Amino acid sequence: MIAILDYGSGNLRSAQRAFETSGAEVIVTSDPRIALEADGLVVPGVGAFQSCMKGLIQVGGDEIIRERKAKARPTLGICIGMQILFSEGLEPSRENASSTAGVGIWQGAVARLVAPVLPHMGWNTVTSAAGSVLFDGVEGESFYFVHSYAAKTEVGQKTSWTEYGERFVSAVEDGAMSATQFHPEKSGSAGLRLIMNWTKTL
Repeated sequence: MIAILDYGSGNLRSAQRAFETSGAEVIVTSDPRIALEADGLVVPGVGAFQSCMKGLIQVGGDEIIRERKAKARPTLGICIGMQILFSEGLEPSRENASSTAGVGIWQGAVARLVAPVLPHMGWNTVTSAAGSVLFDGVEGESFYFVHSYAAKTEVGQKTSWTEYGERFVSAVEDGAMSATQFHPEKSGSAGLRLIMNWTKTL
């Protein structure tokens, strides 16, 4: 069973429909027990880093993610759900003009992209890491992005990259922990193949 974590952020129903195409049972939940025990946990996210972290902490999602990592239970972050897995978000807000602490699965800051036009919105290619499981069969395909901030440092066992103004991290595979900056649920057949690749690891 795949649980999609409901913490007040993310395209929950579109994510649910996309992951159901894998044939797995998919549930949207904020129940900590279900989120912790599920075969796979999906952490979506849209909006600002700080507001996503606030919602995540309110449902205990940060501790759930850390515990799943400790127990090697597969977890997939999507878009801001990927960004909050890093140690710090450098996105100014009215409450905090400097930075916001993330979950801290990976060390590194999520910072504003240096690009002529933001947000980075639309289709872009990914240079996938050698031996990538997520990108098996979709190497060199385009995926759908919507973001103005990104991680820029290599982390985990396999880091995949995209260019938009500068090079940024577009996916990470690190044991049971995986994440994509793009939205696989909005990325057509390539995105569905990536979702299938992930569900096969559960």
